[in-house]
Amino acid sequence: MPHKIFFRSNQDKETVRLFPLGGIGNVTKNMYVYEYRIDGKLIDILLVDCGIGFPDEQMYGVDLVVPDVSYLQDKKDKIRGLVFTHGHDDHIGALPYTLPKLPSIPMFATKLTAAFAELKLKEFGIGARIK
Repeated sequence: MPHKIFFRSNQDKETVRLFPLGGIGNVTKNMYVYEYRIDGKLIDILLVDCGIGFPDEQMYGVDLVVPDVSYLQDKKDKIRGLVFTHGHDDHIGALPYTLPKLPSIPMFATKLTAAFAELKLKEFGIGARIK
């Protein structure tokens, strides 16, 4: 995973790791993971955004690009929530593709962003609610 950022507390050996699962530096497939660890042990995960990307001219036959959530598959029990910063597709567009892989995680957004995300899910027959 590229571009990891670590924050450490010397007193309690606490660490916060921040890294992207999607795009970085471009307007595309935003998804960030915040991990809280104590003595190296994973305690909690917070996800921020779940955006879709669009293929470039080199990606023949590809319609959409979504974040790779395979890193989270064996850590589902540590995910405390998914927060959406705003309602653009590069921040909510991959939700219908990733949510089935990460079921039952609480999702949070402002009312407007939640409405956009729920509409996106409804288009795919997914009835999840966003708080």
